[in-house]
Amino acid sequence: VQLQASGGGLVQSGGSLRISCEAAEFSLRDNAIGWYRQAPGKGREGITCIGSSGSNSWYSESVKGRFTISRDNAKNTVYLQMNALKPEDTGIYYCATQWPSCPGTPKLMGGQGTLVTVSS
Repeated sequence: VQLQASGGGLVQSGGSLRISCEAAEFSLRDNAIGWYRQAPGKGREGITCIGSSGSNSWYSESVKGRFTISRDNAKNTVYLQMNALKPEDTGIYYCATQWPSCPGTPKLMGGQGTLVTVSS
């Protein structure tokens, strides 16, 4: 089972970016999904998650009000819309299933992640 994050790139401070989480041969719709990021030289931190139905979500203080998590279960995809990006948002972003729900602990995490770089 592989969760794959995509859509990262280089963006200027204050800009926006949307990244996606998909899974081949695995249904995301029955799972709460979370986004994690790892900044250069730092540990991995959980920043947001969404319940399986999309009716509940959680955000860390560092991204609250700027990032929005959503999901399209018909497309088997979870999105992270990132607005008002700051240089400190730079890092590799990963998605993972959450156990037992949102917020929870990561259970299955995507391997490679997607790199987001915010220039000042």
